[in-house]
Amino acid sequence: MARIGIDARLTHYRVGGISRYITAVIGVLEELAPAHDIRLVQSRKSDMRLSRRFPSVSAWTPPHHRLERSALSLELWRHRFDLLHSPDFIAPKRGASHHVITIHDLSFLHYPEYITAESRRYYNGQIKASIQRADHILVDSRATKRDLIEILNVKAEAITVHALGVDESFAPLPPERTAPVICSLGLPSEFILFVGTLEPRKNLVGLAEAYRDLLLELPDAPMLVIAGRPGWHFDELMSDLNAVGIGERIVLRHDIADAQLPALYSQAIALVAPSFYEGFGLTALEAMACGAVPIVSDKASLPEVVGDVGALIDPHNPDTIAEALKKALTDSRWREEQAAAARQRAAGFRWIDTARCVLECYEAVLN
Repeated sequence: MARIGIDARLTHYRVGGISRYITAVIGVLEELAPAHDIRLVQSRKSDMRLSRRFPSVSAWTPPHHRLERSALSLELWRHRFDLLHSPDFIAPKRGASHHVITIHDLSFLHYPEYITAESRRYYNGQIKASIQRADHILVDSRATKRDLIEILNVKAEAITVHALGVDESFAPLPPERTAPVICSLGLPSEFILFVGTLEPRKNLVGLAEAYRDLLLELPDAPMLVIAGRPGWHFDELMSDLNAVGIGERIVLRHDIADAQLPALYSQAIALVAPSFYEGFGLTALEAMACGAVPIVSDKASLPEVVGDVGALIDPHNPDTIAEALKKALTDSRWREEQAAAARQRAAGFRWIDTARCVLECYEAVLN
């Protein structure tokens, strides 16, 4: 029986896609009941119970600390892990006998101008060291695998692609269940939706410009709802959004809980993800599971997620976003067909498949 550690410290510090990946994989690994001694490395500040079966070990070292790789190595030494999985890609120098890392994206290499100088120095200093330390690398998409090979010269056989899954709570909801949520959030009954971290990489300015152009043809178009927590360069982004000049038609919400998202997706006419770059695009998948029509960027991983469902747009060309929005708003038959196709495609993305791939990777490295 091997002793395996899963670094779950990030779940205390940050909500979002990576934390959801960590908790989902842990939950399914419980069900799979692997013949290994799995332990969860959690922040000493955390009171979250991530597993009923797997015990936790506390760590003082916070994620994304400049001395993280050295400090965490010292903390984990006494646990004698045979394998450590670092789901946020940054592996300690000597945390275990073997290391598996998950790299969700390389946005900091593609678009360094969209993060802070401090974050840029941190990520650039960690990525190569973590890759060298890893016995194997898990990625969310073929696009990220291609980036690792082309940008960082990683061998293809050292990388395994495992698509993310969608939780069962993301499903179409009837009006009697969506209405109370929509009302409590002060949202209109019809809207176009964006969900994600509010930062320049998400191309919200391009979306606002496309929506402004749409209003010239369809002045009664539903409002644009932008839901997400502030990210890098948030103040600058808000200034640029205000400069577009349609603030009265945009509803910003920073306080949307994960439990409220199925209602938003179910109510939305379309989910727009016009990002310049995504490592996977979990919000697009969750929206599809709820029957929302996806309008997404044709760059990086997003085409892998949506397949031939919805519409692909060029994030550098707001005209393509406006045209896709117009189609979703004016062609009801197309919208209904795409909503059904979205639900069908989303059903193929399961966390149990993701976790099985993770477990197979553990066992291959250990053997």
